[in-house]
Amino acid sequence: MNDMSLFQELYSDAGVAPWLVMVGMAVVTSATRFSGYWALGRRRLSARTESVLAAVPASVLTAIVAPMVLATGFSESLAALITIALAWRFPTLVAIAGGVASVVVLRNLI
Repeated sequence: MNDMSLFQELYSDAGVAPWLVMVGMAVVTSATRFSGYWALGRRRLSARTESVLAAVPASVLTAIVAPMVLATGFSESLAALITIALAWRFPTLVAIAGGVASVVVLRNLI
């Protein structure tokens, strides 16, 4: 059984369209973001709390990317290191383009 037939089997019987699932995820994501703004928007935050909240996006991105980097091959891991080095020195768009280019080149060379 391939992945698509499993997907069709799961969702065709339940009567849930994939676009409805995506809309639901977007609504839930937006609700959590706006509730955070609403709850913290009127309060004065300490410097420590602001620094912790400022570190959250980088922490979440690391938590998402790190397992993939460690679970893939040598080419992908090396490309991740190149991307980190580029991000340290250049703007984000340059780091992303360099990371994509490096993984393409390394996959073809290694």
